Amino acid sequence: MSLVRNVGTIGGLTALSRVFGFARDMLLARVLGAGLAADAFQLAFVLPNTFRRLFAEGAFSVAFVPMYTRTLAGEGGEDAADRFASDVLAVFVWVLLGFSAIAMLAMPLIVWLLAAEYQAIPGKFELAVTLSRVTFPYLGLVSLVAMLSGLLNAHSKFAPGAFVPVLLNIVLITGILTGYFLRENGGSDVTVAWSIAVAVTASGVAQLAYMAWATRKAGVKLKLTTPRFTPEVKRLGMLILPATFGAGVYQISQFVDTFFATSLAQGSLTLLKYADRLNQMPLGIVGIALGTAILPMLARHIQSDDRAGAQRLQANAVEIATLLTLPAATALAICAPAFVTAFFVGGKMTGANGAIMADIVVALVIGLPSYVLVKVFQPAFFSREDTRTPVWIAAGALIVNIAINIVVVPIYGIVGLAAATAFTSTLNVITLYTILQLRGWFHFTGKLGSRIVRQIVASAAMGAVLWLLVPTMASRYGGNVFEKIWSLGALCTAGLVVFFGVAYVVGALDKDLLAQLRRRRPAAKAEPVDLSE
Repeated sequence: MSLVRNVGTIGGLTALSRVFGFARDMLLARVLGAGLAADAFQLAFVLPNTFRRLFAEGAFSVAFVPMYTRTLAGEGGEDAADRFASDVLAVFVWVLLGFSAIAMLAMPLIVWLLAAEYQAIPGKFELAVTLSRVTFPYLGLVSLVAMLSGLLNAHSKFAPGAFVPVLLNIVLITGILTGYFLRENGGSDVTVAWSIAVAVTASGVAQLAYMAWATRKAGVKLKLTTPRFTPEVKRLGMLILPATFGAGVYQISQFVDTFFATSLAQGSLTLLKYADRLNQMPLGIVGIALGTAILPMLARHIQSDDRAGAQRLQANAVEIATLLTLPAATALAICAPAFVTAFFVGGKMTGANGAIMADIVVALVIGLPSYVLVKVFQPAFFSREDTRTPVWIAAGALIVNIAINIVVVPIYGIVGLAAATAFTSTLNVITLYTILQLRGWFHFTGKLGSRIVRQIVASAAMGAVLWLLVPTMASRYGGNVFEKIWSLGALCTAGLVVFFGVAYVVGALDKDLLAQLRRRRPAAKAEPVDLSE
């Protein structure tokens, strides 16, 4: 299956998940607003999710998938791969149980390290600790989900892993509605926060059950045996340690951002997370899809010493990333007030909160192309089992991020924090690419550079039109449902027409790439199809 096919499959299902996630946050913003209970829940939700992205979907996946792929393609075939996966599972389960138990016992200390300022508001710190203990089992459950997803990805079955976040959002929406019903019948905002926290862990159970079924259906045979530290398991552990940092600079920066956000006015953390939801729409759809699809495919090219194939694959991924993120970043930055007003303002979410949120969105999306390109460049290291180099690059970027936050957060508040994240992500990408080029693992071709310049021209033309159009419908974004739909629909339609129209005229669209996206692949073909740059 080709890269663009894999990206299309993953991206389409991830888009479905993002729609449900967006609906979840729209509902949550109106039900809880940006107060004490909302901040406490956001922290409780940040903890297991950041650890999940850092360890399970980050470090574990980038180390495990290449090893499993090579074992699968080796002499032992599926039997050897199943034994390796079973050995890893036997150790992984106990590591997760132990880590989760220790974290839940130490939760007051963890919350204090991230949000000591919560102690200044009666009841806020205690609620954050309690809710964090309720949500933290989700980490262990979803980490097992990530492992099973990695197994299926190595078999070129990307759909189940891309679908499971939909289950999370469905269960959370149910939790929000349940909490709202309970509050209307004598409860409080704390009741709503409790209901959603319970739903987080319940969603982990639902996701694991679904992935266990999908894995069995795919013919992957796993057995939970007595833990054995085989040479392969030990090697995986040695790869995971540095990859924990190198694959998760964005997630680690989330902890840094959380620390600084909780030191600001009440509601700052909540507003940051809602603003990041808009940023996460294209980031999740494009970045996760590209990162998930490229790693096993790149590992196969490296295994067969196909350097030309690896170069083409990465160049295709870069072009797809910029084609989708450059216009998305431009549109989000210009239309942020319209989107925030239409989607989030209402109920307990005030217009003043929405204005701050829009400024945060603008600062975050400046780094949107960089957030996605990190997902393209890091697999070039991980597929070669080089998890050390990204460690040093990530360490430098994180130190710069902290230094900038110390200076800008007291002056510019939560908006300065978001801008610092965007800047350091861009610095991280530039450094990753520089190392790749110096090592001869990847380089920009003249054709790729020319295509990106043309994409920038098309994005600028679209941005100019949106800049003129947004103020003309300002009174409609906060109107009734019909007014919101047609005003935002007009913005999106105008943006798409202008971007793709100009892109076609200036040659920003690779016709071969578009043809590959439309082409149906015969079921018998299993090898990736690379597109020439």
